[in-house]
Amino acid sequence: MYIKKILVAIAIIGLVVAAYFANFVYGAMFKKNTAFNTEVEYIYVPTNAKYQEVREQLKPLLKDIDSFDALAKRKKYTTNIKAGRFAIKKDMSNNDIINSIRSKNIPLKLSFNNQERIQDLAGRIAQQIEPDSLTLLNVMTDKAFLKDKGFTKETVLNMYIPNTYEFFWNTSAELFRDKMLAEYYRFWNTSRQAKRKALNLSVNEVMTIASIVQKETAKVDERPRVAGVYLNRIKRGMPLQADPTVIFAKKSKENDFKQVIKRVLYRDLEIDSPYNTYKYPGIPPGPITMPDVSAIDAVLNAEQHDYYYFVANVKNFGYHKFAKTLSQHNANRQEYVNWINRQGVNR
Repeated sequence: MYIKKILVAIAIIGLVVAAYFANFVYGAMFKKNTAFNTEVEYIYVPTNAKYQEVREQLKPLLKDIDSFDALAKRKKYTTNIKAGRFAIKKDMSNNDIINSIRSKNIPLKLSFNNQERIQDLAGRIAQQIEPDSLTLLNVMTDKAFLKDKGFTKETVLNMYIPNTYEFFWNTSAELFRDKMLAEYYRFWNTSRQAKRKALNLSVNEVMTIASIVQKETAKVDERPRVAGVYLNRIKRGMPLQADPTVIFAKKSKENDFKQVIKRVLYRDLEIDSPYNTYKYPGIPPGPITMPDVSAIDAVLNAEQHDYYYFVANVKNFGYHKFAKTLSQHNANRQEYVNWINRQGVNR
């Protein structure tokens, strides 16, 4: 009888322990444990991160970090950290969260547009993926790589076609660069190469002219006409005389790309730089900004016309007045000069 009571007591204790353990397991694994009201939050786990780094990001997102710690240790996540961008959805359990950050690295949409320098591009990219701007810059300007792929420090921007791309957040600088090279080759397909050859221009020359077109007009529908002007000038052997190249030369000479220049002055035309198309004939050695696809295609599909000149249209802002003769252009230009003087724009 006494032994029977002992066995019953042991059984009851066992049930209590089992119930406690089951409750603990349920609470640790399956109970909702998020503390935010948005639908989803993201954590960014660096390459070679330790568990403590992950924990610090998770702590403000969870109701009970201790229960997460216990399950993470039990499931061996604490010693098997994966780098990447991971989603923590509202009302997830600890088990859901661990499953997410263990294996569900979510890609992001990386985008960039018309940066003037490779340094600016590196900074823009560093805001979106793990590598810092200096690491990116060093990889993107690696001399051996540039020489092997046919680029120079003047033409390196050509490799990066402004667009939106899909990347993992923990993409290395080398992998980013190499994927951009693949996208560059994909962009310059058979059709675009054929159009380039028909113009008797190199890829760099097309990109450089496109960069000038990009700076000349923000109106996409006007870009083929502006491109046609520059191609007409090249065919006739005329200097390009593009104000944006002078602005770029001034910024480069003064190493100040933050300055805003609304008006090119006569003294600026004397800046000694291969980018100054008033002083030096031909096409500059490289782009003055990253041209977007519309500007590049505007050169490849330039409007055929007899215009050689253009100036801002003060009656249709954003667009330009085009002229076939210098006398007509001078009349259009004087109208613009009179207007800008009335605005008091001196620089």
